[in-house]
Amino acid sequence: MRASTLTGVGKIEVQERERPEPAADEVVVEVGACSVCMTDYHMYHGTFPVETPVVPGHEAAGTVAAVGSDVTGFEAGDRVAINPTVPCNTCSYCKRGETHLCDNNTSIGGAAETVLDGAFAEYVRAPAISLEHIGDMPFERAALAEPLACCLHGVQQVDFTPGDSVAIIGAGPIGLLLLQAFRNAGAAPIVVSELDAERREHAAELGADVVVDPNEEDPEEAIPEAAGGKVDVGAEAIGLVPTIGQANAVTAKGGSTLIFGVPDQEVTMEVSPFDIFFDEVGYRGSFALNTEDFERAVTLLQHDRIDTETLITERIGLEDLPSAFERMANTEGLKKVVVPGDRD
Repeated sequence: MRASTLTGVGKIEVQERERPEPAADEVVVEVGACSVCMTDYHMYHGTFPVETPVVPGHEAAGTVAAVGSDVTGFEAGDRVAINPTVPCNTCSYCKRGETHLCDNNTSIGGAAETVLDGAFAEYVRAPAISLEHIGDMPFERAALAEPLACCLHGVQQVDFTPGDSVAIIGAGPIGLLLLQAFRNAGAAPIVVSELDAERREHAAELGADVVVDPNEEDPEEAIPEAAGGKVDVGAEAIGLVPTIGQANAVTAKGGSTLIFGVPDQEVTMEVSPFDIFFDEVGYRGSFALNTEDFERAVTLLQHDRIDTETLITERIGLEDLPSAFERMANTEGLKKVVVPGDRD
């Protein structure tokens, strides 16, 4: 099989590899689509260090090609989405359903202490427990189940009630999915701050009540003005200290500041313990997803509660990942989806 293999920092090679064989509790999936994530970008640039060689890619869907001897519920030909989080099912976190916090943190092609070969390949191996049936849903749409599940997890992380107001800083692919997740959960109003004009337009089309251009207005003033006061949830979907500060600055007393964008591991920031104490504002992090989040994401996609067509702006082959990372660095387009069967 062909696989886009990360061989070092800034080095990806499309290699011929042996097709994986499933263990007793595993399946092998022929990859129909795998969307590109900023985690892949950071792995490529070395800002998320991983042991190489490794095949990245963790937002995937495809067709079951082979099943292990102990697998029930799946057979060859089934169309599935793949949850890349691999739980150990023995630690206390897994036992209480927090599989994303597993002591033996393992991922298929994604961010983890142990990274297994992922889905930028024609075939990928996964535990049967990590699969969800998708019926006739297009693979490209189903590939967004993983990032959507992360967004659903983010909504669950904050003290949120339908009718609460939300501000989202950043309207990239994840910010736009987070917007739809909050809208589905009943947020009102939703205000989005985004530098890029096209992304602001997408945010308005996908349900933002107000969009703010931080080039023209100070978000710390414009967001409360648009929302009728500070918001119940200030969500940051970029991963930068200044924008985390903006999200916190527009969060009302008793509200929650959600750190959803992925910050640099070495970055620190100053906070005021007194403000946290006196205003009862909670900082909440949101890392990855759990099994329930993934199941719910697939259900939402199956029932057309999420617009994915707007988000998918580019379809590429296995050879095109380096150039796709360059376009991501320049914020060109939104979601790029690898279709491994596409060849020049």
